[in-house]
Amino acid sequence: MPRRRTTSSPSSTAPPAPSAPRNRTPQPVRVRRRTFGDFVKAFLALVVLAGLVVGVPFALAVTAGWPFPGGAPSLDWLQREITVTTFLHILTVIVWLAWAQFTACVLVEVKAALSGVGVPGRVPGSGPSQLLARQLVAALLLVGATAASLTPGLSQLGQSLEGNQKPSVAAAQQTPGIFAQQQEQAAATAGALAEQAGQAGQAAARADGGSAAAHGDTKYYRIQPPEGRHHDSLWEVAERHLGDGRRYKEIFELNKDRVQPDGSRLSEASLIRPGWIMEMPGDARGGELVEMPDEAPNVSEQVQQQISDYARTGDHAQGSGGGDVQVSLPEQRPAPADPANPVTPATPVPSTGQEHAAPAAGQAGDSFGLPEALLTAPLLAAGLLGALGRRRRQAMWQSALGAVGGRRGMEPPTPTGDAQDVQDALLVGADPEGVRLLDRSLRGLAASLTADSRPLPVVYAAWMSGNGDLHLQLAQPAGKPPSPWRQGQDQTFWMLARADAEGYEEAETAAPYPGLVSLGTMDDSRLLLNLEAVPGIVSLGGTEADRAAVFASVAAELATNGWSDRMTITLVGFGDDLTPLAPNRIRHLDGFEDLFETMSAETRQRRGALGTAGHDSVLTGRTGPAQHTRWAPHLVLLAAQPSDDDALRLAELAADAGRLGIGYLVGTGGADLPGAAWEMEITGEGRLLAPLLGLELDAQLLPAAQRRAVVELFTDADPGSGPGSDPEGGPGRPANAPPFLVDISEQGRPAVYARLVGSYEIIGLDAPDGERSALLHEALALLLLHREGVHPRVLSSALWPRGVTADVRDALLERLRAWLGSDPDGTPRLGTDATGRLTLAKSVVSDLDVLRSLYYEATQGRGVGSRQVRGRLLTDALVLVRGPLLADRPEGRYRWLTHEIVDAQLPLLVADTGLALSEFHLEKDRAEKAIEALNAALRTAPADERLWHELLRATHSTGDPGRLRALAADLVARSGARGVPPRTEALLDELLPTWREGVSAAG
Repeated sequence: MPRRRTTSSPSSTAPPAPSAPRNRTPQPVRVRRRTFGDFVKAFLALVVLAGLVVGVPFALAVTAGWPFPGGAPSLDWLQREITVTTFLHILTVIVWLAWAQFTACVLVEVKAALSGVGVPGRVPGSGPSQLLARQLVAALLLVGATAASLTPGLSQLGQSLEGNQKPSVAAAQQTPGIFAQQQEQAAATAGALAEQAGQAGQAAARADGGSAAAHGDTKYYRIQPPEGRHHDSLWEVAERHLGDGRRYKEIFELNKDRVQPDGSRLSEASLIRPGWIMEMPGDARGGELVEMPDEAPNVSEQVQQQISDYARTGDHAQGSGGGDVQVSLPEQRPAPADPANPVTPATPVPSTGQEHAAPAAGQAGDSFGLPEALLTAPLLAAGLLGALGRRRRQAMWQSALGAVGGRRGMEPPTPTGDAQDVQDALLVGADPEGVRLLDRSLRGLAASLTADSRPLPVVYAAWMSGNGDLHLQLAQPAGKPPSPWRQGQDQTFWMLARADAEGYEEAETAAPYPGLVSLGTMDDSRLLLNLEAVPGIVSLGGTEADRAAVFASVAAELATNGWSDRMTITLVGFGDDLTPLAPNRIRHLDGFEDLFETMSAETRQRRGALGTAGHDSVLTGRTGPAQHTRWAPHLVLLAAQPSDDDALRLAELAADAGRLGIGYLVGTGGADLPGAAWEMEITGEGRLLAPLLGLELDAQLLPAAQRRAVVELFTDADPGSGPGSDPEGGPGRPANAPPFLVDISEQGRPAVYARLVGSYEIIGLDAPDGERSALLHEALALLLLHREGVHPRVLSSALWPRGVTADVRDALLERLRAWLGSDPDGTPRLGTDATGRLTLAKSVVSDLDVLRSLYYEATQGRGVGSRQVRGRLLTDALVLVRGPLLADRPEGRYRWLTHEIVDAQLPLLVADTGLALSEFHLEKDRAEKAIEALNAALRTAPADERLWHELLRATHSTGDPGRLRALAADLVARSGARGVPPRTEALLDELLPTWREGVSAAG
């Protein structure tokens, strides 16, 4: 049932009688008398229309004749010479076609103006012709009875149309510059139309902050299809017709739940569709006035089909939602019926949103002092942990290649204090499997749609349910999803079960939705908002500290997530310390002027690039043969409240952002933000509220203390900035010393010895219970690789990534203590340090500990002053190498190794040992011994280019060209399709100039 609004004068104090009936009849619009100028405009419009519709064909018929041929053309006609006459005939036909198109536009506009309901049809390829016809018809009928139901607002005559930059909606459409001479007249007409609202009512409406209507008067406007864009918003309508975009709430209150011509309702303060009839406050001006019946308008099936076709093709083709924007929870709970007063849900149980980090009762309630903010952020934790591991590996390789023998930066610094707690929280909370499935699911969907020649749908949000299912919420229906995706609770939801996602293979396609970012959880489901698809600005209210925690979380996840290829993240007014997380993605700007200069240029560049490439939006540029890297998202995070002028400039800048792949998240201290499509607020209790979207989330946050600790982890990973790079060494031990040194003398024989480099063996302990042997071995391996200590929750999450109860974890620890036993002095071999972390006694040693200690003593300890000792220590170290780390580990276990850098450390350590031993032998011209040492190291580090270089030099020193050619051929074969690395190729040119001949002969 359409809603009607009864308003009274603001000065009135008496409440209406309870029995008074509601006014269900629209207030009549006061129409002023037509002026002489109106009649002049109407006469001129009539003359122009008559000249164009009647005069042009008459003149053509008299001077050039009719365009229809007198008979069927023959083959000789195609072989005739093209003369001036032929060229004039072709131009005449073109003019006839232009006239026919313009005449069709006039007929369509006249029909729409006289009908008073529906959307004027679009004449294919008309563009400016239809706009000209619309303006002429409006001017002609201005003095008639139907002038109130015409499409354009005459106040727009004479304004220029700049591409797609400024949308013209609700009939406030702009006209090409050929009408510039009519600006003054159009302005007068606009003023006359505004006068209809009544100046007294306008003043009263603005005095009380924008009441719904003035003196009880309201108006009704029909929303028209905009030129150059395919959607409109209430804020833009309010800006054009009320003079203040922040008054969009008045329009929403007047129109929510009213049945529209296409049968839908305005249930959210979101995008609105062409053809809808909107009740407006009495001081509204410009636009198209229509008669509003008591019930829903009874429009023809043709008009309904026209509106339906527009919503399906226009909005979707432009990559912007044309219907209601509601980010609602999939299936578990329907969205609130009244967005202004949503039903407050029961407080959801804190959850990470996936099985991995949703431990059962007992473990979930005991954080052991680790920061909960990261324990409950599985996707953020996985991204940070993966990026940290890559940074550490990169730092090790850079350090190794930049030093003789790779003797710098071998051991990254061990975190302490808050950084250690944050690293443990990342290890516990991370869900790399969830990230992998999300990435594969989205890329697989893009690949399937591309194979079917279908465009990517606009996705506003993604929900990851507690059981691992993925729900995509579309801006509007996009047909049947490709298999194995299926329809969700309605046509705007596509759903993929976790079991189906696990069947996806790697897809060679661009990441379709890289702008998805976690905001929080709601009823055991995690919400990821697609910032680049929001039709406008996302505003975030709350205190400055609370907003900063949200902004830091969003920035950190965008910078490190695993479901994007590349993007640009611009931070304004905050976050200069976050750059180390992803220097290639994050950039920092000081203020709004820098932002406007940067983003204005990029907006123009992207709009022009899309037009040149023929794409409607960045989504169509990410599929097919297009260069998808050109359409990477650019997400702007502004933590500071902009001034009123800056806010208006920002709103204009973001008007077309969704189509261009640019997203804006802006902090606000509480005031309404112009152009804000979605409004959210973060509370001091960590709740993220978005009433108009029907959302109340447990927010994902990165508080200041955790943010500093995360940044510390990344900065310490750089060998040039961490304490491990101090040439004087850290306190208590020399520079570059391993975290645990073993007594390698005869008196230092360990009580328990574990062989990890190669197959896993335990010496010194009885075999444990067969049913629990694998679990105990894995727990011991984790402790052996972390001599600094392992947090109990890190241990349990590594062994049971899908969650475990506290009693099961404690039972395992008791079995592990019993298995390891105690030293002769009664000290348990499994202990606990002051921070509660599990540590092993010095009597429990691994071959990796011995290998590190031998290399350190040979290169920085006793071997430095004794050549004989150095050779013996290096030889003993290389003998320990029997293969890769934990070579025979069972499938499905030891998944925590993906977070470790030991897989990168061990090959580097073995390579450095082989290089040092080769150098030792070559000093005495023992080339064969050097070759033997290098070959032994290559079995564990076959990709280390330094080993191959030294092997080529050692082989060359034997003076056997045939042996060198055989080694060169083997190296070329190993290189495969990638080819020989440039530095190796240069070395071969130096040592064996004819090596390419051997390659050609073999080929």
